[in-house]
Amino acid sequence: GAGSVILASQEAVHEYNLKPMARLVSYGITGCDPTIMGIGPVRAIQQALNNGGGLKVEDIDRLEINEAFAAQTLSCIKEGGFDITKTNLHGGAISLGHPLGASGSRIVAHLAHEFQWNNEGNIYVGSACIGGGQGIAVVLERV
Repeated sequence: GAGSVILASQEAVHEYNLKPMARLVSYGITGCDPTIMGIGPVRAIQQALNNGGGLKVEDIDRLEINEAFAAQTLSCIKEGGFDITKTNLHGGAISLGHPLGASGSRIVAHLAHEFQWNNEGNIYVGSACIGGGQGIAVVLERV
């Protein structure tokens, strides 16, 4: 797969009169025991929330967990205390696709467009499990 995302500093946004779709608040990258590698997004989401000025799980208005298996998403929701009614609202990787090498850009682009499609909420979080026990997450904010 292929995908791209344009990331610009606040200075570049002003200098080139750009219209951002979202603001990158923070991110988290973590690891866990590889034997439970599917749970990696939980710690990454927690880290990203903490890096975002102490955001809490309750502050998440939309959550996307890029999953390899449906049970993995359910385990992450349970372990992280996430609201299932705010998670993978349009389906996750199983239904939308899991493009090798492009999942991160797909998740960020999807959430950025989601801000344009609705007026619900201000904090969206995207996350992914990475083989070997890693997790990654990003916190986006409506602009």
